[in-house]
Amino acid sequence: MTGRNGYRVAASGAWRDEEDGHRLPSGEAHAWEPGRNETVCGLSLARSGLVRLAGVPWADALPGSGGAADRVHRVCPRCASVAGRRGPDARPRWRRTNPRP
Repeated sequence: MTGRNGYRVAASGAWRDEEDGHRLPSGEAHAWEPGRNETVCGLSLARSGLVRLAGVPWADALPGSGGAADRVHRVCPRCASVAGRRGPDARPRWRRTNPRP
């Protein structure tokens, strides 16, 4: 399984940055592992019409991260729970505080 740094972005749309010419995500962003044909949450890339953005790390698509998230309107909550989420709506990771013997 790929760690957090290995996830890339698959989005419902893409736009090209005028300054450097890179494609960046727009619309709804999903986490995607290169070499797979589905997102982390299980959506098929082809059937869902998602665009693979292998040059954009997952952390850059999260709101508040900077330039790549400018036009991202929604981050998939299922992908964010697996790949990691940082931001104002981030929940702490689940942790068992009192395990049964």
